[in-house]
Amino acid sequence: MDPGVWVGFDNFRTVISDPAFRSAWLNTAAFSGLALVIGYAVPFVLAVVLNELKHAKAYLRFVVYLPVMLPPAVAVLLFKWFYDPGAGLFNQALGVVNIPPLSWLDSTSTALISLVIVSTWMNLGTGTLIYLAALQSIPGDLYESAELDGAGLFRRVWHVTVPQTKLILLVMLLLQIVATMQVFIEPYLLTGGGPENATVTVAYLMYQYAFNFGDFGGGSALGLMLMIVLLIFSTVYLRVSREEDAR
Repeated sequence: MDPGVWVGFDNFRTVISDPAFRSAWLNTAAFSGLALVIGYAVPFVLAVVLNELKHAKAYLRFVVYLPVMLPPAVAVLLFKWFYDPGAGLFNQALGVVNIPPLSWLDSTSTALISLVIVSTWMNLGTGTLIYLAALQSIPGDLYESAELDGAGLFRRVWHVTVPQTKLILLVMLLLQIVATMQVFIEPYLLTGGGPENATVTVAYLMYQYAFNFGDFGGGSALGLMLMIVLLIFSTVYLRVSREEDAR
């Protein structure tokens, strides 16, 4: 058995000099940012709406949680059909309102946001139910007092719901960022990192180095860099959160 040779920082130099390295980090950051705008806000809004409903709560919870019960590969391949430039469901829907079809996965301007939509739909149920459980633990007399003061829905959400669920919101924010920075299955099954490296992510590039190029050293170097970035972010985030709570 080959005992291996110490190569120092050669693996890091190799991956850093790769033209796809910069694209991978930029795409991962962009994916995380878009996922926060869409995937972090939508479950909370849905939870607020479900909490306000008087009827059909159980049925709607099931509908919202249904995507989570699908295997990730099945959910992603389902959206691959939705995004089909010919007979895909989304382009068929656009045709109904006389909007030209889009090349969802084949255009550099729409490919990344298309992956964000898939990821949001796949994980929507878990976030919504967590937020809903947090909302239902809020004492009802707080809302009653707000209503007596003339507060509408938006004011109740801002002045009662958000402060009372601040801890879970902060935890979910951290988990969301850590999860989206490791996005892999969506680019792997839908775009293969294309078009023109528009959807290649750090995790996907790591996979390419290890299993497509046979360079396990390069894949390990990328994995270590990603771990360090997430560790630094988590440490800073938790410290800032503690300081905010102490005020």
